[in-house]
Amino acid sequence: MADLQKYGPWALVIGGSEGVGAAFARLLAADGFKLVLVARKPEPLETLAAELRELGAEVRVLSADLSQPAVLSQVRAVTDDIEVGLLVYNAGANNTRGLFVELPEEVTQSVIAINVLGQANFARHYGALMAARGRGGIILGGSLSSYLGSPTLAAYTGSKAFSRIFSESLWAEMAPLGVDVLHLNIGFTATPAMARLGMPVELAEPPETVAREGLENIANGPVWIVSTPGNIERARLISTVDNRAQTVRTHAIAPRDKTAEAARAQQKLAGESSK
Repeated sequence: MADLQKYGPWALVIGGSEGVGAAFARLLAADGFKLVLVARKPEPLETLAAELRELGAEVRVLSADLSQPAVLSQVRAVTDDIEVGLLVYNAGANNTRGLFVELPEEVTQSVIAINVLGQANFARHYGALMAARGRGGIILGGSLSSYLGSPTLAAYTGSKAFSRIFSESLWAEMAPLGVDVLHLNIGFTATPAMARLGMPVELAEPPETVAREGLENIANGPVWIVSTPGNIERARLISTVDNRAQTVRTHAIAPRDKTAEAARAQQKLAGESSK
């Protein structure tokens, strides 16, 4: 799946303790990669690391707060002596909704720090090392929300828009240097984070599908939209340049208690488009 010669020997998975990040780690371990897993919660990290070590993988873990300015230095402390050929930046879930001017500053600053500064700083550091070697890969986690602003999610949707445009630019810059860049654009995915928020994850895409599509398409950048039914159709629908006011009002991300209804509507849209 992932080319160990081009993207190995070590893969660094940011947000790599559960959900899509854990799925990436399992698939990469099966392909023979050595792994560095970084996430905030130590318990899931250690549990996953133990699982992967039992399968024969070499694994390093680091519990770190990805919203803090010193996080790159912390990660470098466990990677400067190894060759990281693949960066998977999977962190960036949002668990707080509210009006931007009313939310606590630390909440919105955390979202921006993880999705904007984190992606940029990690891509700069590890991307430079990959470019010097003339090989490597970077997968930056994205979202369908990057195509449309939504009320109560201003910082989140804005930061995801940065991620997508940043990925496209970085892809164009790094391709001549032998480094693949992919913005992995996901929709509704059945992660533990979504389950904790009470979302109807039985209607969502399994994390394993998302991670597999990312690894299978790392060389098919700059953007890959995960093939969940309705994802591509929704991206096209909300990308129109005409009458953005109406588009934002009509297609904004649904409140959590309307998520199941929105997921079914997206699946219906996919079915109608395939006819």
